[in-house]
Amino acid sequence: MNRLIEALSNMLDFGVTADLLGYPFVQQALLAAAALGLVSGVLTPLVVTRKMSFAVHGTAELAFTGAAAALLLGVSAEAGALAGAVVAALLLGLLGQRDTERDSVIGAVLSFGLGIGALLLWMNPERTANKFSLLVGQIVGVDSADVTLLTVCAALVLVAMAFLYRPLLFASVDPDVAAARGVPARILAPVFSLLVGIATALGVHVVGALLVMALMVTPGAAASRVTASPVTATVLSVIFAEAAVLGGIVLSLAPGVPVSAFVTVISFAIYLVCRAIGSARLRRFDSRAPAPAAA
Repeated sequence: MNRLIEALSNMLDFGVTADLLGYPFVQQALLAAAALGLVSGVLTPLVVTRKMSFAVHGTAELAFTGAAAALLLGVSAEAGALAGAVVAALLLGLLGQRDTERDSVIGAVLSFGLGIGALLLWMNPERTANKFSLLVGQIVGVDSADVTLLTVCAALVLVAMAFLYRPLLFASVDPDVAAARGVPARILAPVFSLLVGIATALGVHVVGALLVMALMVTPGAAASRVTASPVTATVLSVIFAEAAVLGGIVLSLAPGVPVSAFVTVISFAIYLVCRAIGSARLRRFDSRAPAPAAA
């Protein structure tokens, strides 16, 4: 209880937070988080529309496996997480083409990644702080090389989405009509899974493999509760993701707790507010609708 009160008092110490914001490593963390918030905000509405929330979780587990393998080999954990997420995205995109078998494929990949990742962590008796950050995230420890990797990957994903957004949206909203119109849905599925895998790998470094859905699913789910416009939903999703990740970092500085705690709380609070707004609008619409005529 005393530690909780002390952490809450530290959160309210704005002077300490302002001092920490002047450090270069904090500024690098905010820059990397801004790039991540932009990418995740662009992708999450399509993730929700295509019902890929479970796939994001499975991809995060193999990103965790890749990062654990990288720590064991003594190389960059971010590069390992990226490699693991890419492998997971390709497996899910190629093996889960049919709707009837998609969930089982994701479950198999998820359990495989989690089991191998746990084994790799057990084989590495050192770097306990790094091992903990793989699960709950720790973006404050990023260096300039990590920021460069995050920025380059974010730029590649955004450029790809600029070309693929319209056919992806068409194939996500009405796949049968899109296929009849010649949209290559079977090719777009693994490509989009790959983009989601890259973004998920970047998110693992912020909120960890266990809570990456706070950035890759929740902003899009919140935006879908308040608007039916794909463009508006994308804009709102970017705003929600940026607020969660940047606000989470700022709030976590003074108490020194994992960033994921604040990122997930802010994301969930935004979702609850949007859900309440959407429910209120629906009730108001129902009350204004004319009553059915009597038989």
